[in-house]
Amino acid sequence: MDLGLTNKVAIVTGSSRGLGLASAAALVREGCQVTICARGEPRLNEAAAELQELARALNRADVANPVVSVVADLATPEGIASVVTRTVDVFGGVDILVNNVGLARGAGIADTGDAEWAEALDQTLFPAIRASRLAVPHMRRRGAGAIVMIASIWGRESGGRMTYNAVKAAEISLAKSMARELAKDKIRVFSVAPGSTRFPGGSWDRRMLEDPEGTTAFVEREIPWGRFGTVDEIADVVTFLVSPRSSWVTGACIPVDGGQSRAF
Repeated sequence: MDLGLTNKVAIVTGSSRGLGLASAAALVREGCQVTICARGEPRLNEAAAELQELARALNRADVANPVVSVVADLATPEGIASVVTRTVDVFGGVDILVNNVGLARGAGIADTGDAEWAEALDQTLFPAIRASRLAVPHMRRRGAGAIVMIASIWGRESGGRMTYNAVKAAEISLAKSMARELAKDKIRVFSVAPGSTRFPGGSWDRRMLEDPEGTTAFVEREIPWGRFGTVDEIADVVTFLVSPRSSWVTGACIPVDGGQSRAF
């Protein structure tokens, strides 16, 4: 199926590894020009090289430079601005924004201080707000666009860290509000709620290596599909949603979780 994404311009935040990198790769496969970004320059350079090689393998000779990488601290307004500005300077605009960056630490309500709550907001919710705020004017100029928040099933129901629940729930709500506001501009906004996903270097990968018996028991108990999800499975859903093939989908939160969540 042709998703109609050839030469669309996409920004994927937090994209040096994991779901961000998988989403960037899926968009490159569909013919997009993609900006990736992260704080760590060595790993970001490796990710950019992987995507450039993918583009070459796909014979993307029609595009001189299908991938741009920007080293930036996305928890700061300046970092987000540098990513959007670089994208527009190189590619001429923005069609797609994947808000993927996120971090939340802490414990229970009595044991989590203001600094940890502020960090969760600064590292997850505010980057999505700032990137969307800067991208929307460019999408309006192009007459359409798509924005996706990478949330979590723990933004829909209890589970995981309390700080994580709160910021992911906020992202889902933000996507719904933005979808209603921006429909008149033909800008679609939605959220994707992954379940427990394993990839090299990720939190579930570390837990499996540290406690294989306990982690295996968790999978058997909590995930009806009987295994962790993969980043490619989630990236494929993201790519379909930002494409014209899902032209009447906006405001929705799409779980991708192997049946793990209990929310109706």
